[in-house]
Amino acid sequence: MSRSLVKPLVAGAVIAISCAALSAGPATAQDSQVRVPNFWDPKAVHDRPAAIPDKIQFLATDDYPPFVFRDPQGRLTGFNVDLARALCQELGSSCSLRIKDFEVLLPALEEEEGDAVISGLSRSLPSTRRLNFTDDYLKLPARFVVPKDQAETFDEQKLTGKAIAVETGSRYEAFVTRFWPEANVLSLESEAAAREAVMSGKADAHFGDGLSLSFWLPSEAAEGCCAFAGGPWLEAGYFDQGMAIVTRQSDPERAAALNYALRQLHQKGVYRELYLRYFPLSFY
Repeated sequence: MSRSLVKPLVAGAVIAISCAALSAGPATAQDSQVRVPNFWDPKAVHDRPAAIPDKIQFLATDDYPPFVFRDPQGRLTGFNVDLARALCQELGSSCSLRIKDFEVLLPALEEEEGDAVISGLSRSLPSTRRLNFTDDYLKLPARFVVPKDQAETFDEQKLTGKAIAVETGSRYEAFVTRFWPEANVLSLESEAAAREAVMSGKADAHFGDGLSLSFWLPSEAAEGCCAFAGGPWLEAGYFDQGMAIVTRQSDPERAAALNYALRQLHQKGVYRELYLRYFPLSFY
């Protein structure tokens, strides 16, 4: 998953992450209706690794909402921040987070300025192929959005003649063109233009990034127009790359410990609580 290289607000800062208790809390009726992704086999048994690190210093950039960002008071927050805190709590390790510019995260890891990068690095980059990646803790699917009154009747297997708005040159355009050749692909200059096409009735549906759409749908900009329909889509070669934590190749023990902790957080319901906290409109 590629990212633009944007300079964060405070480069080089180190923030200690308190391991105050993180409770999943009781599930509500509303929560039970939300689709929370599961990337771990519930039947698999994994023993606690013998080698647990005493400390983990995470590296990240703070311009990456809702994963790592600063709130209006300048405090560091986000899904990845709370996930890092929960991982360290599960392992009983002390934890800190060092903020760096995105383009220097890998050099900082290699120079041992930190132990693990939690900032959406892609496995496909040549510079990351020699590193250890944990299991994915989040995948970013593609989704359809349609006018709200058509969400229940939308059938993604019957798109002949339907106008599907997509961003020109995007993987979403490539996917729709390949898998729904009978549809009328409406290629527009931006994601915003593709969304507007659905709002105005120029398109029957928009196919795009589920994560960003989950924040757009309840926003004022969407004017309550639309809803998710069908999917989610995680087709290999298009939308299967997920978010993982990266460690040095020489540090497989730390990666193994983090993998164990990720599975434990899911089994204990902590992952679900974090997902609902930052993604109240599930993109799954």
